[in-house]
Amino acid sequence: MIKKIATLHSFKGWILTFILLGIALVLLPLLNLLVPEESVLHVPDYIFSLLGKYLCYALVALAVDLIWGYTGILSLGHGVFFSMGGYAMGMYLMRSIGKEGVYKSDLPDFMVFLDWKELPWYWYGFDYFAFTLLVILILPGLFAFTFGYFAFRSRIKGVYFAIITQAMTYALMLLFFRNNTGFGGNNGLTDFKRILGYSLHEPSTKVGLYIITIIVLFLSYLLSRYVVRSKLGRILTAIRDAESRVMFSGYNTLHYKLFVWTLSAFLCGIAGALYVPQVGIINPSEMQPSNSIEMAIWVAVGGRGTLSGALIGAGLVNGAKSWFTVAAPDYWLYFLGTLFIVLTLFFPKGLVGFFSRFSSKDKMREPS
Repeated sequence: MIKKIATLHSFKGWILTFILLGIALVLLPLLNLLVPEESVLHVPDYIFSLLGKYLCYALVALAVDLIWGYTGILSLGHGVFFSMGGYAMGMYLMRSIGKEGVYKSDLPDFMVFLDWKELPWYWYGFDYFAFTLLVILILPGLFAFTFGYFAFRSRIKGVYFAIITQAMTYALMLLFFRNNTGFGGNNGLTDFKRILGYSLHEPSTKVGLYIITIIVLFLSYLLSRYVVRSKLGRILTAIRDAESRVMFSGYNTLHYKLFVWTLSAFLCGIAGALYVPQVGIINPSEMQPSNSIEMAIWVAVGGRGTLSGALIGAGLVNGAKSWFTVAAPDYWLYFLGTLFIVLTLFFPKGLVGFFSRFSSKDKMREPS
């Protein structure tokens, strides 16, 4: 009987998921395209850029939940992988401008302003979207694999791993702030015109990017769900709960941690690439340690080790941030700190864990 209830509960969850997916993919775009602007039912253009940004953050939270919630490895450096994907996309978008920039040059405007004479070698190939896509898919994962191999092989874990990931993101942030690195310095990359020939200022392009982001997030959720429900996922949770016992059982935990760490970075890089054309800018501030800390807070708010909780937490925290930055910008960090303290003390399993307690109690009351 309990198994039937659990199956029914899972079925209801999937029904709700597909309803929300239908609303996001079909209803909102139709309300934007077909309903007149003067109608209260009309969805304005800026909503899609805003929701697209939140969806990118949700993908980041999903990636952080894989490595922290299911494997017990707290990373405070995922802003690096997010920025790598973002800068790769930004470089493609800058090359797509051509001679439409302020200085009418083949070089990006910031390079002309800084008196660069020629394009740096590491910008070669970003004229082509296929090459850019390969960089987005490979670079964050390759960097994470290399960093993770040496860190995990050295048995660095716990707070020490969190500290070195934070040091990593801070070091790269300082590097990208330098004008002579060729990434726009403090201002970063901005003033994009088009992607694949489509103007980024057109409402239809914004809706298209929003729809692509939803699809990517949904597929990433399915992939993550498959991983955590498989034998691999059970080993990951065992590593989280008692790594020494897993090692004594004959498993090489290095391989499992390295796989999920690289997968997490891979998802973050994709999120960054989707984020840049919708927001219109990428700069080194995305790598600042506070951003990576916020990513962990999203997961903690929604609920570690739940996947869905990570998505909910990212949406709630960033929605609150958008409201505070308009209504009371000076109080946002106070609110964020208070929120984290309250959750740690009273809701250690996050919002999803808190509400699932009542759901489980209701199941126990069901007659057998």
